[in-house]
Amino acid sequence: MQMGSVPSRVRGSMEYIETESELEIAVPRLQGERLIAVDTEAAGFHRYEDRVCLLQLSTRTDTLVIDTLSLGDLADLGPLLSDPGVEVVFHDANYDLRLLHRDFGFRVRGVFDTKIAAQFLGERAFGLASLVEKHLGHRLSKAYQRADWARRPLPPEMLQYAAGDTVHLPELRDALREGLEEIGRLHWAEEEFRLEEDVRWVPPEDPGAAYLRLKRTHDLRPRQLAALRELYEWREGIARARDLAPFRVLTNDVLVELARRMPRGLDGIVGIQGAPRNLPDRYGGEILAAVRRARELDEDELPVRRMGPRRPPPDPEFDELVDELRGIRDRVAEELGLDRGFLMPRSQLEVLARNRPGSLEEFVALPGFRRWQAEAIGEELVGVISS
Repeated sequence: MQMGSVPSRVRGSMEYIETESELEIAVPRLQGERLIAVDTEAAGFHRYEDRVCLLQLSTRTDTLVIDTLSLGDLADLGPLLSDPGVEVVFHDANYDLRLLHRDFGFRVRGVFDTKIAAQFLGERAFGLASLVEKHLGHRLSKAYQRADWARRPLPPEMLQYAAGDTVHLPELRDALREGLEEIGRLHWAEEEFRLEEDVRWVPPEDPGAAYLRLKRTHDLRPRQLAALRELYEWREGIARARDLAPFRVLTNDVLVELARRMPRGLDGIVGIQGAPRNLPDRYGGEILAAVRRARELDEDELPVRRMGPRRPPPDPEFDELVDELRGIRDRVAEELGLDRGFLMPRSQLEVLARNRPGSLEEFVALPGFRRWQAEAIGEELVGVISS
């Protein structure tokens, strides 16, 4: 379906693809392109499953908005996105790459990430809207950032909004690439782009223990943890049945507070910060039943939180070296105009202090370390470590 009027957010033509025949016609038009901008719209803020609902593809002249809920099979796009001769432009690619791999099995090559490019240029505001306004002079609306992309039919204004997330990416890529070339950092960014191409969806470990990963639970006693487990599973069941994001049933903070209180009556459900006023009336009986199940468990049925690794004993020499390395990191970051944590997070400084590489080769051989980091700061850090 060709959209009629196209607002300033979308330049060129924009086509909405919702049938297999439309996709069969559209894909050959993309096959000669050497640059394609890509974005996804997912439903995790509203729906239980964080599935891809739209896939947007922009060339330098045209934009396709593909209804992935109507089209179950997007296999014809796979070879295009995996062709290393096609540059695939994203903004903040990591999440999109994971979803494209999980939902469609896509493995993307030729990545150019405008967020990473902006970070290497020292941009402090690297959201897409900020970058497009600064470098291209266009203002992007944020009206549908929290929209429910799983709703159908989607109104034209939402489709046009979605198209706007990719239509400017080719031109933004050009501006950022030129800036990186001017300051000699394009190869730094390209190292990160190549690493992003290996991003894959990884299923969460032990989903049955997800309740233990909620915040503010470390002080809960075993029976309170059992109540949290019961409440968590109860909320998941409701969210799944109603196709709602779980926090839209009850937030994590409310679940944790209920587990902490272990209420015996409806009065124990009243007055919880962030809870809906009608919580006792709507879900009170189910909440009390979940807590009751936890109360009735035998001691050997109560959950046990796994102990994390013990903190190493104090090591003044180690701490002193980390502080010295951090001072170098901070100075070099300021000289380069880079964010300190982007140049090298504290966790990497600690790895250096613990492993004490004696050369740049040993530096880049450490897990997670980059050659661009060795070029930017490695010699100074290794020099201090080796002295």
